[in-house]
Amino acid sequence: MRRKKRIRAVAVCLTALFAVYTVFVYFLVSACLVPSFMDRLNAFEDITRKCYSEQVQTSDIKENQSKLLADTAKWLETANRGRISARTPDGYTLIAAQFPAKQESDKWVLLLHGYTGWKEEMYQFAYWYYEQGFHVLVPDLRCQGESEGDFIGMGWTDHYDCELWVSYILEQTPEAKIVLHGQSMGAATALLMAGSPEASEHIAAVVADSAYTEAYEMFGDKITEWFHLPAAPFVDSACVMLRLRGGYNLRDASPLRAVAGSSVPTLFIHGDQDRMIDVGMSYELFEAAAGEKELFIVEGAGHAQAQDKDPAEYYGRIDTFLKRHL
Repeated sequence: MRRKKRIRAVAVCLTALFAVYTVFVYFLVSACLVPSFMDRLNAFEDITRKCYSEQVQTSDIKENQSKLLADTAKWLETANRGRISARTPDGYTLIAAQFPAKQESDKWVLLLHGYTGWKEEMYQFAYWYYEQGFHVLVPDLRCQGESEGDFIGMGWTDHYDCELWVSYILEQTPEAKIVLHGQSMGAATALLMAGSPEASEHIAAVVADSAYTEAYEMFGDKITEWFHLPAAPFVDSACVMLRLRGGYNLRDASPLRAVAGSSVPTLFIHGDQDRMIDVGMSYELFEAAAGEKELFIVEGAGHAQAQDKDPAEYYGRIDTFLKRHL
């Protein structure tokens, strides 16, 4: 009788521990990938402060950034801008800004922002592409900015969502030559799109700025960095929770696998002082890429700061690369 009571007590304790662990993993996933939940935790502010503290703060970067933002703001005062929407198969409305080219053109660029970002962060790039004669499309990725969603997709759900924007582009310009230009998570999204077996033949080039190799690895790094927890077993538990709640697995979001199956010419860009996504990841991606490729490492630049460190060289390298492939 006593033995049965002990077994029952142990079972109750284990069940309680499992329930507590499940609730904690639920919290962990929400704290990293659900913006509304992150807002309640003031996580966006914490992430912003953390990101700023890890950036390179040299005077040249600050001056260049200030000038780029001022030039962009001036352009936006008169730029012809439209707001368009698309509906995902699972029922979410996505929003994008469109900047039509000054003259008739078959060149389009899809600009993709990073984790917890929004489309307005990419407007300085929109300005440059517009000046080069491109039609420009700048979406808010799922669950960020004005776009609806349940979870930030870490590139995986995003690379499916962005096929809607590719379809929109082809409705406007059936013979479009499309450039995918992304930063950070947006760069991972672009690589996943280009490496998909269903990738459109109209995707002519990719500019992958500060991309990561694996969402699974990134998630583990952030759990350790933000919550001071070991990646194991929490990342695998989060993958199970995310598959149940969000319908995808972080292991699926692998730009490293995607580039190995991509034939799209790709320019990899990374700052050598990046403390958020190690520059070594772009070296790995470059080595694994099967198609035509170039690697541009910017000395003295932090995460997604290459354009601020040396705007002339940054846009010059992109211009040269795209002229060879469009």
